Amino acid sequence: MKKVLIITYYWPPSGGAGVQRWLKFTKYLRDYGWEPIIYTPENPESPNNDASLEKDLPKNLTVLKTKIWEPYDFYKVFIGQKRDQKVNAAFLTESKKPKKFEKIAVWIRGNFFIPDARKFWVKPSIQHLQNYVKSNPVDAVISTGPPHSMHLIALGLKRKLNIPWMADFRDPWTNIDFYSKLMLTSFADRKHKRLELEVLKEADVVTCVGKTWLDELEELYKKGNPSLSSGREGSGVSTSKFKFISNGYDPDDYTDEKVEADKKFSIVYIGTLDKSRNPGILWKTLSDIVKKNKDFANDLQLKLVGKTDIAVTEDIENNGLKPYMEKIAYLTHAEVTQVQKKSQVLLLLINNTPNAMGITTGKLFEYFAAKRPILCIGPEGGDADKILEETKGGLISGYEDSQTLEANILYFYNKYKQGYLPCESINIEKYSRKMLTGEVAEVLNDITKN
Repeated sequence: MKKVLIITYYWPPSGGAGVQRWLKFTKYLRDYGWEPIIYTPENPESPNNDASLEKDLPKNLTVLKTKIWEPYDFYKVFIGQKRDQKVNAAFLTESKKPKKFEKIAVWIRGNFFIPDARKFWVKPSIQHLQNYVKSNPVDAVISTGPPHSMHLIALGLKRKLNIPWMADFRDPWTNIDFYSKLMLTSFADRKHKRLELEVLKEADVVTCVGKTWLDELEELYKKGNPSLSSGREGSGVSTSKFKFISNGYDPDDYTDEKVEADKKFSIVYIGTLDKSRNPGILWKTLSDIVKKNKDFANDLQLKLVGKTDIAVTEDIENNGLKPYMEKIAYLTHAEVTQVQKKSQVLLLLINNTPNAMGITTGKLFEYFAAKRPILCIGPEGGDADKILEETKGGLISGYEDSQTLEANILYFYNKYKQGYLPCESINIEKYSRKMLTGEVAEVLNDITKN
């Protein structure tokens, strides 16, 4: 087997969405002739731990770990947070009282820790992996970000050892939804963009989870290389340096074991629910239906599984929906799949941000696998909308389209009352993690064929 070194910050026992993509690819890479070797921090700042993920680890997998120093202890003290508390992603706050000096802390984070707080792990990791690879040769390197410091580690290895390198973007870098909130100076902004362009230039191949985001990365590359051709064809999908490899679901997580559906008309959201995802239009629409329809009011249940911003819960309460709300702070991935399968309707919320057209979260594909209908609020014509149309997996309404949203909710509710709320998803097999790992292997075969 050929060997591939995978540089990832998120790895079991850490839980959360950031782990899933490369844990699942690692699970199946051997089936395609590639032996994975993982490099990850020994002591990461993990949002949660999830022991259930360890079942997916291949036997006798080589996992290299070194200690990482991150400035989070200072950050927590600065904003008045206890050291044993986790740092929330996406500027989410669960407290009514804003943290002391929080804006200053964000400014420091954005302007001094470039590209992110893991920057201090880059140089020691390059040295460690250079020594390791000299004694234990590998055929290719993969870096996955965010955090984008992982790409800088791979960039350093590329420059020193010239190993074929695949840079995988699970989220954008300078096009990420919260980039404007980092309060960057012009110097910091230029540095982010310079480092991003260096990665795009020097990686042998760039992969991304969404077609729109991939196009944006390629456009950045072309602007930074006006004399270069990217080798694109007219199909809208990269054929050369830029490759689309979708998020997906693992069929092993969704067996045919039957579960009893929720008795209530449950609308269930799974994942972090921050301000940019807060669907004010949904709470208002549900409130209006509850007031008009007594049966609906008796049947409704809202489940929020994951960390929820205080602005969201206040919005729910202000719309009179608190009696219908059930909050569950955290579940393991194994427990999450059971909740998905029991739900009457799964709620998919696309961030109302400038990069919304390209957002296709991993949960979209897991929702398909759970075989429950999807109620989506997001940009019409975006990547998620196109996938929902292709798979017939759910209904979507725009951010301001309350009329369509109410019609979609009542369509599902009427089916529920009739005792038949089906999920008609089709053509989802191509989104299985095993199938997608084959696409990863093709990319690796291509960049190592010489």
